[in-house]
Amino acid sequence: MKKKQHFLACTVLASMIAVVVANPALADDVLVGVNVVNLYPLAVEQQEAMLNEMKSAGVRVIRASITLDEKGVAFAELVSKLGIKIEWLIFRFGGYEPGGKPLSAADPEQFRRTFAPILARLEEKNIELAAFELGNEFNLAGYNSEFPHPDKGMVYGLNDLSHNPDVQQVAKGYLQYLKVLAALKDLRDHSKLNRHTPILTGGLAVYETDDGPLPKGTNTDLVSANATLEFMRANGLDQLVDAYAVHVYPRGNAPGNAAAANTRKDGLAKYVLQECRAAGSAAGKPCWLTEWGFNNANMKCPIDDSGRTLLVREMMDSLRPYVREGRLAGLFAYAWNDPPGAKSASPLTLYRCGALTESGKVAIDASMLK
Repeated sequence: MKKKQHFLACTVLASMIAVVVANPALADDVLVGVNVVNLYPLAVEQQEAMLNEMKSAGVRVIRASITLDEKGVAFAELVSKLGIKIEWLIFRFGGYEPGGKPLSAADPEQFRRTFAPILARLEEKNIELAAFELGNEFNLAGYNSEFPHPDKGMVYGLNDLSHNPDVQQVAKGYLQYLKVLAALKDLRDHSKLNRHTPILTGGLAVYETDDGPLPKGTNTDLVSANATLEFMRANGLDQLVDAYAVHVYPRGNAPGNAAAANTRKDGLAKYVLQECRAAGSAAGKPCWLTEWGFNNANMKCPIDDSGRTLLVREMMDSLRPYVREGRLAGLFAYAWNDPPGAKSASPLTLYRCGALTESGKVAIDASMLK
């Protein structure tokens, strides 16, 4: 009898765990949006027209910068009036300049002095944000001048941050970054409207390859996203953020091919989302995929977007289990628009030929993740 009771108890417990681990209701909580590339060179009328196009397409949240001046406040107010929220990409902070002044030079007090007044102005205008994302791809040489040999073509790992002279300066920058994060958390915690707004790490660049030399011809250096998160977690990251932000641009070869799809799925698991955990876990935080996308080099109108649409559908299928497990809480496709003044159109752009592409419609459809 005791054995039977024990068996029944274990069965019930296992069922309860299964409900928690794979709960489709969590798909209702995932935030799905789109990146909007710097709109500030555009006139207000042009900004509003583009934002109205997004609203008509069903976009309810965008990842965008808010400059630390009245121009940024005006942009945020325009977005808010249209019923769209901003996931605030804080691109420069505390004197750090991506690719210029190093991350280790970031000053928490300077950040506080420049950031606090703008956050207060936004709250005066009743603007609630979707998230704060501090920084962008600072684990990559192009955005972080701490790398002494930026074109070596290497992916560095956790051990390198402690023992490799070429990477120890990057580690110092990471430690300084955590101090700025602490200042951001303090400002967020003492705000009125946004005290529960999630704080994200800066979006981390991912090359889907093991630590070591990159493929021939790839002349950049980076610390892997996994190693970056593990290092910063060991130094208090999880007390400062609500989620980790990561970026990925998978290879778009062989749309519809099962073997290629499985390779991309395995890459997501190993290099992109390995550190992601459900909210409340002692082992880490959920992830937000704040940049992702596939190229479509066809610039003709009308556009043939069939191949990219297959890839985006496949991606949503691969991400669905992470959403259901609570390990993925945000998803932002890159990008709605080309940068203003760009010499040529980006193959990543989702809005083409005067309309949102089919792949773009799929990428911003949260129901695809249920």
